[in-house]
Amino acid sequence: MPSTASRTPRDVFTVFQDALDARDFATALACYAEDVRVSQPLARPEPATLDGRAALAEHFRRVRELPVVLGAVDRVVHETADPEVIVVEYTYDARNRATGRHVRFANVVVARVRDGRITESRDYHDPSALAELLGE
Repeated sequence: MPSTASRTPRDVFTVFQDALDARDFATALACYAEDVRVSQPLARPEPATLDGRAALAEHFRRVRELPVVLGAVDRVVHETADPEVIVVEYTYDARNRATGRHVRFANVVVARVRDGRITESRDYHDPSALAELLGE
């Protein structure tokens, strides 16, 4: 793997998604810049924004506690006219370890990568699918 600073946005997102799928939250978190801003416009009960790697670490801590196993499938990366920005489409194949419930749901992420780290991300996930998975 190239040094962190020379990784392309595609490289960074691949490392991030593979780490997240493996529940390796330390590696996933290391893909983000210290001053990252992650927006989740479809979050419920209201849109959410995570400012900074510390806020993202807390988010990952909460995710780690969920009885959910996620696997990204059908990943498609679209490069844009801006070499720092990619659009990634994928489907989460998700399972609740406690209940066995299974759902699949589409996701789109628009990410800006600078110096080998994600500096900004807009994550469009289906909150109703996660609620269904958790039995809410």
